Amino acid sequence: MEDSQNRAFETHAYVLAVIPPKVFLRDNRPRGETVVQALGESFFTLLELAPRYGTTLHPQERVPIHRNAKGKIDHVRRRIFYDDLAPESSSELPLVIEMIVTKHEHKFVQFFNEAKPLTTRMHSLQLLPGIGQTLMWAILEERKQKPFKNFEDIASRTKLQQPKKVITARIIDELQEDVKRWLFVRPPRRDEDDRDRDRPPRR
Repeated sequence: MEDSQNRAFETHAYVLAVIPPKVFLRDNRPRGETVVQALGESFFTLLELAPRYGTTLHPQERVPIHRNAKGKIDHVRRRIFYDDLAPESSSELPLVIEMIVTKHEHKFVQFFNEAKPLTTRMHSLQLLPGIGQTLMWAILEERKQKPFKNFEDIASRTKLQQPKKVITARIIDELQEDVKRWLFVRPPRRDEDDRDRDRPPRR
């Protein structure tokens, strides 16, 4: 996917890890460029970013990546996938996702208030880990009485004790592409993205 398309969807991202150039045993000169692996704030798009020269970035740092941003990121290099993540990015991912979910709590509480059936036998609430038919009906009955206000309200009125953790787990499943439907993550378009891996980044 081209840089301009990534930026059209994501305006900010959270740093997962800063990957320095590789150094080989027989040659102590670094090869390649420093890259930043990051997670988009709006659609949880995994991205590879090019930092501006001389900048220092840290895991969990929020950075602007829109076209006219004047920050630490020079440009978006490409969209990446879960299998592309460095080990340090994988370990940081759940923490960053939970940070985003916490910051945008209203958006995810709204999902509990507005989620609709997918078929006559399946409700979109049941796509969340740990929500079976009994709990799904309990959530639907409670929201009929009055909309949920926040995660704490959901936990106090239903048996879903950790809504934030449930949302985070679902987002990780979607990033791993271990799902048939996407609720929160921008769906992958593998063919297009794989073609664009060979394209030079647009500045």
